[in-house]
Amino acid sequence: MIGRRTVIASTLGLTGALLPPVAAAHAQGVPDATRPDGPDAVRAAEAVADLSRAVVDSAIARHPDPATLGGWGYTCGLFLYGVYRVYQRVGDPSYLAYIKRWVDRFVDEDGGMDRTFNNLDAMQAGNLLLILHRETGDPRYRTAADRIRDRITTYPRTSDGGMWHATSKTNELWADGVFMAQPFLLRHGIAYGDEDYAYEEVTRNLAVYFTRLKASNGLLYHAYDADGDAPWKPDPATGTSAFFWARAIGWTALTHVEVLELLPAGHPARAGLVSHVRHLARGFVRYQDPSSGRWFQVVDRGSDPGNWTETSASSMYTLMLHAALRHGYVSGRNYKRAVRDGYAGVLEKVTTGPDGLTDITDISEGTNVGDLAYYFGRRRNTNDLHGLGAFLLMNERLAH
Repeated sequence: MIGRRTVIASTLGLTGALLPPVAAAHAQGVPDATRPDGPDAVRAAEAVADLSRAVVDSAIARHPDPATLGGWGYTCGLFLYGVYRVYQRVGDPSYLAYIKRWVDRFVDEDGGMDRTFNNLDAMQAGNLLLILHRETGDPRYRTAADRIRDRITTYPRTSDGGMWHATSKTNELWADGVFMAQPFLLRHGIAYGDEDYAYEEVTRNLAVYFTRLKASNGLLYHAYDADGDAPWKPDPATGTSAFFWARAIGWTALTHVEVLELLPAGHPARAGLVSHVRHLARGFVRYQDPSSGRWFQVVDRGSDPGNWTETSASSMYTLMLHAALRHGYVSGRNYKRAVRDGYAGVLEKVTTGPDGLTDITDISEGTNVGDLAYYFGRRRNTNDLHGLGAFLLMNERLAH
């Protein structure tokens, strides 16, 4: 059995050409490929199973009724958005039908939804409404999406324009939050002729969040409180929380990738957003675990014995670094190596169980702002939707 890192290095290379990567655990007996364009590499690539489809098919096998995935919220929204990305490539109608069955539990025949949208987490699944309106033409999906868009107009903000993480968390900004609302708002604006508002609001939020959460080490603090009275005890000078939780930073990284790919080439906010990506890219390379290629639950505390490498954030970081290289936001062998090792490290957490279904392990459960022991002590779940969704988004970019 060839080491996974050897095979990935052979197929990705360090030249910037991202050829189809090989998941060694799913390609028993694949020959080593010493040249990225050699016949062995071609045969190895052809032998690889479609891991995205394996993850989707396994999740559906475990949850044939999408109602069992969970209620309306960002975890299901993230996973099903990943399923849609796979659907766009493979065209399997059962994937789109599965998404639709889940969404239809929450949208009535007139487009009504029994939701208040008083937190950002409740908005992320709105991306599925936009998808279904485009795919089916059914106006009730746009009606439902418009409810979220209208709530964004009235949603509370800090004095500098950052949308609160929740109406119950007065003047708090969490790095998780930008992914929950800003890509939806941008897609909605582009789809329905409201681009000017969407461009301004989205780029303002990203600038505010980044300014408030940015740390000099290339990372972002988990949260900021303008009032300084949050129960997680903000720093009295900066208003920030104390630690760098991996997935919170990953959400911000994903948001920048998606927004930059939708924002017009000449938009004046692009340069600032690219500088954010470069800041994160430096931090990701700095703190990547050299032995596993993944990133730790508390990113800068790799030497702490209670810490552990977390799969969903590692997928997100790898995706952002890959996109940054592809779009020219960063360049250099250190970033290419980080992508190669990050992807290989994530694949180490993808296995096939005795039931023949694909498993992804070491995914942090949902997490609030806390102290070091709290982050270290989060459950390390298998097949948690945070990790399945993040893996699908990453794998669709790197493997296809």
